[in-house]
Amino acid sequence: MANILPSLREKKRYVIFRVHSKEKLDYASMHNAAWNSLLNWLGERDLSKANVRIIKNLWDPNKQIGFIQCSPKFVDSVKVSLGLVHQIGDQRVIFQTLRVSGTIKSGKTKLGLNKLNK
Repeated sequence: MANILPSLREKKRYVIFRVHSKEKLDYASMHNAAWNSLLNWLGERDLSKANVRIIKNLWDPNKQIGFIQCSPKFVDSVKVSLGLVHQIGDQRVIFQTLRVSGTIKSGKTKLGLNKLNK
């Protein structure tokens, strides 16, 4: 498969969020709640256009911080859909959007997360 020129590639944005809850959440429960909220808010058609990916390797279970990749046109919709999650299982939770970044590296440095991964 031939490489696509950078000018023709689809742009990406990373929404960095924190989950506030009384107990620590694992990746699977957070992923299911976020994905169901995205699906309910955007619908299947817009969810496929938004090109949403919840990145597993960047989920920090201690600080409860995660990254979601999406298209720049759908950043606001992703932020709204995360804000609509109020409960995961029996726990009350709040999804707080910390930052939107163009690259993972700049998102980590602005939040001071690079020190943790080294």
